[in-house]
Amino acid sequence: MLAIGASGVAWGQARPDAPIARYDGPDREQRLLAGARKEGVLMLYTSFHEQNLPLFVSSFEKRYGIKVRTWRSGADKVLQRIVTEGGAGRFDVDAVHVGSGELEALHREKLLQRVSSPHHKNLLPAAMSSHREWAPTYLTVWVQAYNTNAVKKETLPRTYQDLLDPRWKGKLGIEAGNDDWFGKTVTEMGEQKGLKLFREIVAANGISVRKGHSLLSNLVVSGEVAFAITMHSNLSESARKQGAPVGWIALQPLVARANGVAVARKAPHPHAALLFYDFLIGDEGQKLFAERDYVPASRAIQSPLKSADLKIIEPGPALDQADKWEKAFRETVVRRSGAD
Repeated sequence: MLAIGASGVAWGQARPDAPIARYDGPDREQRLLAGARKEGVLMLYTSFHEQNLPLFVSSFEKRYGIKVRTWRSGADKVLQRIVTEGGAGRFDVDAVHVGSGELEALHREKLLQRVSSPHHKNLLPAAMSSHREWAPTYLTVWVQAYNTNAVKKETLPRTYQDLLDPRWKGKLGIEAGNDDWFGKTVTEMGEQKGLKLFREIVAANGISVRKGHSLLSNLVVSGEVAFAITMHSNLSESARKQGAPVGWIALQPLVARANGVAVARKAPHPHAALLFYDFLIGDEGQKLFAERDYVPASRAIQSPLKSADLKIIEPGPALDQADKWEKAFRETVVRRSGAD
């Protein structure tokens, strides 16, 4: 667990929901900035990639002069900390940036506040929460990555069914924790049909199960894994741009998960938190995501997958069925591949 600038004490009395959170008038930014300057700081809990987090923090601080203190860990630990602190009556966190599943869980715990922002109109409707207690910032899109030295372009699969071809024997890899991707993919295929297909792929050609997308990406670059069935698009695109022998394709169904930002219900620095919220979903923040090869949630920003037919995971149903799909993924892919 990585902690950066974590505070050991509460920074002030918890406040009730700030009415400013639902103000979307033309002077919204000016009002937020005026309040944020009085507050001077905000505390962000996040699971965002540690190599890219400083860019977003420094860009915000440079633009507004508001200090951002951060605590970073895995998404599950961020969720656990906020819930634990809330239950203890401790309210340090102002803004949170994690995956849609964790944000939806925080919504259910009544630890977030509803926000109205003029930037919402540019965000992908399918990625938005109906209750508006969090907003999407970027999409994790699962594509298929391959080593260009090991796989010829003309032999690439056009469908998942093509992975039954004997040419893929011993060449396939997958990330060990992709049960949410698996649930959405199989559901889109037709549950029984999808489960049968993946059982057949494992039986015919085997799938090497690896823990961590960064590790799997490195194994594709080295050629140890010729073809990764699940890879975050930003990792593959970044590696390709850096000259690695990597290419990627997008088999249908093309599954994505929203990652987003929220303001804590009892944020001690609500103006600063809302200013940061707007920054991430506004044009400046969205361009930063695109520059780092993430798929931005804004329809106003270009990305390689902007016009793709994305099947975005619905976080509510995904939470409710998490145990089902974790078990199905483990039994269908992980155990059959000998990794469990």
